[in-house]
Amino acid sequence: MGFHNAGWFAYLRHDEEKDRPAITRELVRRVWAFARPYQLRVVGLLFTILLISGISLISPLLYRDLIDNAIPNGDRTRLGWLAVGMVGIPLLNGVIGVWQRHLNSQIGEGVIYDLRRALYAHMQRMSLRFFTQTRTGELMSRLNNDVVGAQRAISDTLVTIISNVVTLVATLAIMLTLEWRLTLLGVAILPLFVLPARRIGRILRDLRRQAMEYNAEMNAAMNETLNVSGALLVKLFGRERREYERFSDDGAAVRDIGIRSAVIGRWFFMMLSVVSAVGTAVVFWVGGLLVLRGEFSIGTIVAFGTYLRQLYGPLMSITNAPVQFAQSMVSFERVFEVLDMPVEIVELPDAKPLPRVNGRIQFQNVSFAYAGLADDEKIGLDEIARFTWGGSEAHLKRGKEKADGGTEGNGRQPAAPQWALRDINFTIEPGQLAALVGPSGAGKTTATYMIPRLYDPTEGRILLDGVDIKTVSLNSLADNIGMVTQETYLFYDTIRANLLYARPEATEAEMIAAAQTANIHEFIAGLPDGYDTVVGERGYRLSGGERQRIAIARVVLKDPRILVLDEATSSLDSLSEALIQEALQRVMKGRTSLVIAHRLSTILAADVILVMENGRLIEQGTHQELLAQSGLYATLYETQFRYTEETP
Repeated sequence: MGFHNAGWFAYLRHDEEKDRPAITRELVRRVWAFARPYQLRVVGLLFTILLISGISLISPLLYRDLIDNAIPNGDRTRLGWLAVGMVGIPLLNGVIGVWQRHLNSQIGEGVIYDLRRALYAHMQRMSLRFFTQTRTGELMSRLNNDVVGAQRAISDTLVTIISNVVTLVATLAIMLTLEWRLTLLGVAILPLFVLPARRIGRILRDLRRQAMEYNAEMNAAMNETLNVSGALLVKLFGRERREYERFSDDGAAVRDIGIRSAVIGRWFFMMLSVVSAVGTAVVFWVGGLLVLRGEFSIGTIVAFGTYLRQLYGPLMSITNAPVQFAQSMVSFERVFEVLDMPVEIVELPDAKPLPRVNGRIQFQNVSFAYAGLADDEKIGLDEIARFTWGGSEAHLKRGKEKADGGTEGNGRQPAAPQWALRDINFTIEPGQLAALVGPSGAGKTTATYMIPRLYDPTEGRILLDGVDIKTVSLNSLADNIGMVTQETYLFYDTIRANLLYARPEATEAEMIAAAQTANIHEFIAGLPDGYDTVVGERGYRLSGGERQRIAIARVVLKDPRILVLDEATSSLDSLSEALIQEALQRVMKGRTSLVIAHRLSTILAADVILVMENGRLIEQGTHQELLAQSGLYATLYETQFRYTEETP
């Protein structure tokens, strides 16, 4: 199979109805794996935390000495040094804090960089199906919002927790040496911190995940309607108001959950503040009585009160630490959800480079199934674990359960697999032109996508020069195959950059020769900036015919032995169509070509015609042989191809 089926099956058994994943040792281990490259900086960061926490404990002792000794004794020298200390301590803390921030930012930004690279690399390895089933806005949300949230877990949340733990322990130690009874009294209110934190922590954690999902939904809506194709569609159908309202609804959901999270969080901290105030009041009241009884000095209770504030601050933060840590871990969970998605098109560990092929293509009993979805089921990163992709045993098992009347773990009736191809067998010899014809939806495009392994067969295999394409490296396979799709895509860059994308090391002369072969050089040379002209978003500054000829030139520059193309030219003017047809004739010469044919001239020139219907290859042969069979091809010829106007 095209990927590890056991991994998919285990992945699919995840129970989506259960509560959010707990913070497990495995999750923490994976988080630490991203921080490990920065462990020396982490050690330095911990050292600065210890320094700042230790230095901060000196200030209350200075206040005690000021009240108990310097002022009552009129010691001006002592008073001066205490004043210097009161200025020097925050100054020293500030300098160390700058160093701490530098280390912290290095760790945080480094983690963002590593997470984004890991996510992007994994997404690049995903199959074409992944991108057809997932909205781009959701992917952008994972790469941006979730990665930044995950970075905060390491650079902010963990640092805060460690700082507070160190401060809390050190402060408690000093308070115990000052007055153990007041210390125990101050700590006695700890249960009042813990009880509300447990309940509100779960609420805030779920709200955090829900907010991320709403943000992903809003990002997806923006991406769909603010790119050039989406904006064009909106304007053509006059749906600006509808899209504005849809975006407003998404934005309102983000706003409302943000308000709810803020209010709940504020209530939580208000309760903690009230508990802290009660504890402080009780300690000062009891401490005041002890001062009146002469058991310790005024300076001591002033210092003790300062330490008490330093105790309750970290105590409040540590009490809320599970909440903050859990919220931060949600981001890591969402990042790991993507990283854990199995790769469908897998390169075998012992895959060998495919040498330059002669171009013999064989389909042997090839079948391919798309995943079936329930009627009310949508596809996205948050739903993708509820179904599997074609090519896996788990997927086929779902289809069998459907036929047997079974249901999925969530109570849904599973949808049967949708077979796009069934038992396809054909051979194209080196240098031959094969024309693929048939009604819309017959499976022609799916069949062509199999050759460069954009999809893998659910059953059967595909051979190039007798070698199973699953046993060769993906890069070497791509080097031997060139594709020109019906929808031409160009990057927002110069024409030169778009052409050299096929072969970056190509010379200027080779690039121009490729453009001449594709009948586009004269047009490019006539532009004010020539090959340095920026083509705009998706190449929309150029006409459809110009974009298609640039795409052909790009494939020519690649110089593959096998050419796969969709010869859709119906939307072009006659001049562009003629230029493209002339270019294609030159490009296909001497190469094995598989063409989804729309023109009679291509079909008549084909060495073999493959006729498809409903995912099956029902006829194959030459033009005359197929006409003599009086089957589907003959019908298509009479109703469609025969009356195709040939361009002189």
